[in-house]
Amino acid sequence: MTPPPYKLVATDLDGTLLRSDDTISRRTRDALAAATAAGAAHIVVTGRAAPWTRHILDSLDYRGIAVCGQGGQVYHAGEHRLLTSVTLDRQLAGLALAKIEAEIGPLLLAASRDGLDGDVVVAPGYRIQEGPLPHVMIDDPGDLWAAPINKLYLQHPRLDDDALAEAARTVAGDLVGVTMAGPGIVELLPLGLSKATGLSLAARRLGVKAADTIAFGDMPNDIPMFGWAAHGVAMANAHPSLKAVANEVTTANDEDGIAVVLERVFA
Repeated sequence: MTPPPYKLVATDLDGTLLRSDDTISRRTRDALAAATAAGAAHIVVTGRAAPWTRHILDSLDYRGIAVCGQGGQVYHAGEHRLLTSVTLDRQLAGLALAKIEAEIGPLLLAASRDGLDGDVVVAPGYRIQEGPLPHVMIDDPGDLWAAPINKLYLQHPRLDDDALAEAARTVAGDLVGVTMAGPGIVELLPLGLSKATGLSLAARRLGVKAADTIAFGDMPNDIPMFGWAAHGVAMANAHPSLKAVANEVTTANDEDGIAVVLERVFA
């Protein structure tokens, strides 16, 4: 039997595997099934924390390992349990936040709490994106720090995402990681954490190397994953910074971009 061209297919979720209506097309499902039948493993690598990812994986009948929370969580979908989970030091995050706000003014905040059932808690003013995922509104921003968190979400009343991420990285990049995961989603993470660190850990569990991996994504938080994988494929709807480092650009997530590549590669 001819070995598969890649042993691991890593896919982001939002804007990549998921279409705009949060569904996965039959063509893409079939292309992934053909890749796995050829001997490749499929692994989801998402910025979403595990509680916001479980229902999607269940709908796919996905039983393997997923990387969630920007690499901070390795989740076993078949067993519905976290294998690893990294938290953001709250004292360090508070210091980083103070430095950022001293530079650009007050921020709007939300936080993702640790654990398989961890809530996303949202302080006043923070704008939940269209098609909101489950979250808990709080009246006192101090409650953001009441339990261990995986990451902190930032918004600014005037700065756009790119400007906010750049300002946060410049001021506090020595304390925390900063990434942009989607429209209106700028995040503070544990320093050094990325999708690449989580994917490398999951791949090691699967006995697969970076040289055997093809990765698909659409946002700047996918840049480290592309740097780790042998081949990075950006969606047509991807952020320009990701397209700039991709090995190729496929069609958009609403146009079966993953399937277009997999059908060619695993033909």
